[in-house]
Amino acid sequence: QVHLAESGGGSVQPGGSLRLSCEASGYTQNIYCMGWVRQVPGKEREGVAIIETDGHINYADTVKGRFTISKGATKNTLSLQMNSLKPEDTAMYYCAARGPCYGLGAFEPLRFSALYAHWGQGTQVTVSS
Repeated sequence: QVHLAESGGGSVQPGGSLRLSCEASGYTQNIYCMGWVRQVPGKEREGVAIIETDGHINYADTVKGRFTISKGATKNTLSLQMNSLKPEDTAMYYCAARGPCYGLGAFEPLRFSALYAHWGQGTQVTVSS
């Protein structure tokens, strides 16, 4: 059993910043690929960012240049630094993980949202003036 716990969500004004964190626990030996996925009520989940097994990082076009995904000191921690936030970034953000992933190619938000075997409970991010 893998448990993913997110933290760091909240409310911020447009242009502000937030940092999300995720810690994996339990049977983490097979976690090699981690990412962030977000969902707005009534819409499909969409991938935001991913770190592949070989360290390759990729982002959705909508967040490229504003968001930064990174691993922590151990392979079981993951962060998402979100800068220059926009109202359209408002969503529930999920940490997600799976076994190895390589060479996934161009980032397609819907395809990348379906890659994962393990999910956190989510943390709400609200961007509003």
